[in-house]
Amino acid sequence: MLAVSPSDSASTLAVVRRAEAWGAMTIWIGTGQRPPERAADHVLWVDDAVSAAGADAGADDAGLAVHDGRMVLLYHLLWELTHVCFEHPGLLVDTEECEDAEVCITCSDEGRVGEVVAIDDSGLARVRTARGVEVIDTTIIEPVAAGDLVLIHAGTGIAVLP
Repeated sequence: MLAVSPSDSASTLAVVRRAEAWGAMTIWIGTGQRPPERAADHVLWVDDAVSAAGADAGADDAGLAVHDGRMVLLYHLLWELTHVCFEHPGLLVDTEECEDAEVCITCSDEGRVGEVVAIDDSGLARVRTARGVEVIDTTIIEPVAAGDLVLIHAGTGIAVLP
């Protein structure tokens, strides 16, 4: 998922935070103050929203980074790197699935992020994950509501994420 937005965009931050549950990698391009740490997988940012020339000229030149070429440079760098990566000859080769019986077959002993879609009275919830929509047990982390992000292990919600 590619987001092009300033860091003070609450709606962009909300979408970027859910990307892991949706199975999407995130790239956030913007200007101004950087977004919170780990808000996106990759951040291309122009920290100073005022160009070097604009800093002396005054507040009327605020926000020049969007127009003075620095933002365009970041975008084109991303574009070129994407093409270099996708032209790699081994990129589209299928890898063999791990069938080792010594790892947890449900989630490989790792917590996964999911977004609660719906919950019923018995403590079972439908959650959207990178694998699709699945049902998990939320009895140890209740109460949860639709839209909450949860950490999942072995079919069980183990924490509500902030």
